Amino acid sequence: MSVNLIISQNSNYDKKLLIIGVFHGDEPQGEYFINSYLEKKPKIGKNSLYFIPRLNQNNERKNKKGVDLNRNFPTKNWIKSENNDYFGGREPNSEQEVKFLVDLINNNNFSAIITIHSPYKVVNYDGPAKELAQKISEFLGYKVTSDIGYPTPGSFGTYCGVERNIPTITIEIDEEEDIELLNKKFASLFDYLKDEY
Repeated sequence: MSVNLIISQNSNYDKKLLIIGVFHGDEPQGEYFINSYLEKKPKIGKNSLYFIPRLNQNNERKNKKGVDLNRNFPTKNWIKSENNDYFGGREPNSEQEVKFLVDLINNNNFSAIITIHSPYKVVNYDGPAKELAQKISEFLGYKVTSDIGYPTPGSFGTYCGVERNIPTITIEIDEEEDIELLNKKFASLFDYLKDEY
């Protein structure tokens, strides 16, 4: 298993942000938005951006071992679920992809973390991220919410936002919206994160 981490770094950066695509293998849009942005070779901004275009190398919701990565984090609310769609593994932090992220977060002082999912058309936030969520909403035209509407034991948002107090955003894109229009919106959002946030 290998995760591609791409860093657009300013040696005198103000903030360090992590942007992750494809937590769930059947939600590939984030990889497209990130790679399209990086192909244009954006200039270094005042902030350092860390990109993971595709966390999950599988093309299904779960990874190749059948685990939902977004239920495998070592949170206080992790449970051993028998729900096949949201199976969080036999124990927390058992998956290489999750271990990679846990190590990355433990070894970096990220000012904010953003993940790109689908299909709910919302900007969901955990931890002290409401202001950033509202700004992202301006780019995408999605409503902002702190509650996705169902339990998420062992989730990345709980691990980073709730338990570590790192501003954590889950962007749930609208699968019905034109992909190229969304791509332009994400390019503008990434520029904002790089230059202005």
